[in-house]
Amino acid sequence: MSDYIVTATAADASIRAFAIDATELVEKARTLHNTSPVMTAALGRLLSAGAMMGSMMKGDDDVLTLQISGDGPAKGLTVTANRHGQVKGYAVDPYVDLPINAQGKLDVGGAIGKGTLTVIRDLGLKEPYNGICNLVSGEIAEDLAYYFNVSEQTPSAVGLGVRVAKDGSVEDAGGFIVQLMPNAEEKVVSTLENQIAKIDSITAMMEKGMTPEAILEAILGPMDLEWTGKETAAFVCDCSKDRVSRALSALNVRELDQIIQDGEPIEVRCHFCGSTYQFSIDELKVIREKASGERLKNIQVQDEFRQ
Repeated sequence: MSDYIVTATAADASIRAFAIDATELVEKARTLHNTSPVMTAALGRLLSAGAMMGSMMKGDDDVLTLQISGDGPAKGLTVTANRHGQVKGYAVDPYVDLPINAQGKLDVGGAIGKGTLTVIRDLGLKEPYNGICNLVSGEIAEDLAYYFNVSEQTPSAVGLGVRVAKDGSVEDAGGFIVQLMPNAEEKVVSTLENQIAKIDSITAMMEKGMTPEAILEAILGPMDLEWTGKETAAFVCDCSKDRVSRALSALNVRELDQIIQDGEPIEVRCHFCGSTYQFSIDELKVIREKASGERLKNIQVQDEFRQ
């Protein structure tokens, strides 16, 4: 069965909730990036969260980016998502391998270390919305819950998990995000806290065969749960030679001149999916001319405004 996200409300819409089965998309990320078990868990958790947070956005062209930067050996993770369940991501160092932690689990926190979580929402406005907070543990779910509480003033419970098989493949991956709305009464808050305290870990629930619907039922079943949507989720990279060409045209003209003077074709690799794109010297010259022309237009526009 394909991965998917479900959305719901509870307690007269004073709670909103999201849950995802991300097993296939996390396995695709693992095969694309050849991640170690601990990095499969780290990237898989952030991909699951990114897909759910992407579904919170309203516009078809809205883009969410999650960036984790840490002083651990993994160095960092980046995930982007849209509102249609499409998500992609990569780790700076996908090969980090660490011993299991004191709890007998993959040491995601040790791989990430201390650092920051940045959330960027590009809603098509002049400037994207940026939120940043310090990492609490590097385990990702706790860090995101802290971000929601501190940066967005939205009390949230976040559960994320990836179960990795002995051969390194992904057996289960998924998670939930449950958020209290401003109109939530104290009784609702107390009941939700009690319900969250009762549930197993994401990996334990998914190992039992629990679906995203069953996970939210376990949390919100006694609180008048109402389903509001269901969306397919998938690892999708939208890179193309044209997009890479536009990125190259954003380089400084001197940098492009230097590449051309070197006289060698270049190869550009997509961080998100590993696809490679070759550019000949002739193609680079065309890109350079376009870049130079765009800069000239910008200068002329600025001069018109000054006049």
